[in-house]
Amino acid sequence: MNIRNTTLADFSEILSIYAYARQQMRQKGNPLQWGDNRPSEAVLLEDIRKGRSFVIEEKNQICGVFAFIIGEDPTYQIIKDGHWLNHAPYGTIHRIASSGAAKGIFQKCLAYCQAQIPNLRIDTHEDNAVMQHLLEKHGFRKCGIIYVEDGSPRLAYQKCC
Repeated sequence: MNIRNTTLADFSEILSIYAYARQQMRQKGNPLQWGDNRPSEAVLLEDIRKGRSFVIEEKNQICGVFAFIIGEDPTYQIIKDGHWLNHAPYGTIHRIASSGAAKGIFQKCLAYCQAQIPNLRIDTHEDNAVMQHLLEKHGFRKCGIIYVEDGSPRLAYQKCC
């Protein structure tokens, strides 16, 4: 598998991946995290424009997409019912999705991000049992609850070396 920056030419393909991911989330008991239209096209275009959107390819086919941002995440400033493991500089993984065509998308994303900065944060919806399992399997620790831009709660995780 190969990871590269997302380009505008990839846009329709990543929209299809996010649509598939929303469908899978609904089928696995998580209909609210992304609803019918998240992440929005505007957010995805901003991620591409700012160079923080990445695609994972296998055999020249895009099979995954994620955003990775190094630096302070405004939604992580306040954490309830817990605390972060540390306050060192960190990277945040957002909007990870798979086309379902390849296995190991999260593991490949994680390896890429850890190579950039070993201190990582991520959040997920309380109904996203699949992501919670992946996070715990890969050594992330649940730290508390953060609130995203629309005010809804998310389980906050951190992994540091």
